[in-house]
Amino acid sequence: MISERKGVTALPASRALSSRTGTVRRRVAGVVAGVAVVGFAAAIVAPTGIALADPPEEAVAESMYSVALVDTQDLTVTVDGASIAPADRGAFTVYVTPKPTPTATAKPASTGGGGPIFYTGGGAPAEWMAAAGIAESDWGYVDYIVSHESGWNPNATNRSSGACGLVQALPCSKVPGNGYDPVDNLRWGTGYATSRYGGWAGAYAFWTKNHWW
Repeated sequence: MISERKGVTALPASRALSSRTGTVRRRVAGVVAGVAVVGFAAAIVAPTGIALADPPEEAVAESMYSVALVDTQDLTVTVDGASIAPADRGAFTVYVTPKPTPTATAKPASTGGGGPIFYTGGGAPAEWMAAAGIAESDWGYVDYIVSHESGWNPNATNRSSGACGLVQALPCSKVPGNGYDPVDNLRWGTGYATSRYGGWAGAYAFWTKNHWW
């Protein structure tokens, strides 16, 4: 038994169903709208978040110089006399040239304090004068002076003055070559006689008067 309230009118069944369906549709539409708002906000914030993040590190390109610089930082320095092998440094092979061993230089034999080098060869006065380039017409003048100065002894030395050789050159160091070599000594004597006396004839004339020249 259905009791009817006063003042209340019962709705038809079709109208009540339509009201419920509209309510459900409004709820579904609200949920969809909410999801759309969240997605839109995420789309806006996402680029900003990527921009604020640290940028990825870029790979540094290696050059031949940078690779070689790294390889040269662990070179090994060796001492003299050690065997040195080529060092493998990745794609490079480094060769260290060993320091050459100095070669001992032979020292000249001592001459006994730098004393005179005496003549030890042979020969005769005529051979020496010819080798010195003295004209045969002057050989008599030369023979007279040399015979009185040194007696044709190539190694004759004046102890007081230091004059040396056949013509007693003074000082002995003026003779080009060796003052005790008879040919060198006579060549120097020719120059001396020519410059001072005009030749061997003038030197002979002066010597016979003064007993020196």
